[in-house]
Amino acid sequence: MPATSERPVIAVLCERASDRPPGLEGLTVDFRYCAADGLAEAVRGARALMLWDFFSTAVRDVWADAGTLEWIHVTAAGVDTLLFDELRDSDVVVTNAHGVFDRPIAEYVLGAVIAHAKDSRRSLDLQRRHEWRHRETRSILGATALIVGTGAIGRETARLLRAAGLQVRGVGRVARTDDPDFGEVVASSNLADEVAWADHLVLAAPLTAATRGLVDGKVLSAMRPGAQLINVARGPIVDERALLEHEQIAATLDVFDREPLPPDHPLWDAPNVTITAHMSGDVIGWRDTLARQFATNVRHWLAGEPLLNVVDKKLGYIPTRNR
Repeated sequence: MPATSERPVIAVLCERASDRPPGLEGLTVDFRYCAADGLAEAVRGARALMLWDFFSTAVRDVWADAGTLEWIHVTAAGVDTLLFDELRDSDVVVTNAHGVFDRPIAEYVLGAVIAHAKDSRRSLDLQRRHEWRHRETRSILGATALIVGTGAIGRETARLLRAAGLQVRGVGRVARTDDPDFGEVVASSNLADEVAWADHLVLAAPLTAATRGLVDGKVLSAMRPGAQLINVARGPIVDERALLEHEQIAATLDVFDREPLPPDHPLWDAPNVTITAHMSGDVIGWRDTLARQFATNVRHWLAGEPLLNVVDKKLGYIPTRNR
């Protein structure tokens, strides 16, 4: 970072200007907090931008005002809502919240696996009807899980599911064997041919041109009856219309094409679908963790040290050697 006699300015985009990240006091920078309608003014002269409102698409709209930006930090794992051609082609560095959500999301997936095996959805229905009905459920020991996405979240999920007794395979861009976390990784281009192996199809991949619409009618038709789709990635990876036509597939969905999911959306009433409100990684204290991670990166930036969690803007994620 070039030397300057003035404190550098970091703009912070919040959903509401008063909804500020905690614990940033003491950093030798000047923060400009704003909501989307004040972002153009806030980024003028700013050298960095923190997207506390991490699903906002407002940066594209104010790009002409952002000529002094060196760095944008997104407080989310996915950066698909941020990236656009002008940003990809620029020298602005993008970092994300890599590592914060790995374990919480893995726990969410394990919870969905157990809930499916133990038929928890039907138990809740019976409870509401005050109906006592004894039944047998399944063990997760020896069940199979195919995890789409071999980055940090997919790997943490694989480790946790293996520890719980599941057999796990990964799905990535390139097929390979002897992966340290997945054992075998199959190619995403062959997903329809591989998916019948799995009791659980887990989506933990970034949204890119290659993954958009990946789970389509062909893939859903190839899944074994009674298998479960778990989406903790991004909604557009799944063809929701096709999913509604495959009631033999159970689905636990945390993400959707449109968020919030409209009240009249047919997924709400689908008998095979369990819905949560994009919260799989949001455990108590997550906002404090995100703010601490950003503060650490600010210190690196001020010291002229390499930033942590740098995203490859062309790929749309942080590349890893084992992806």
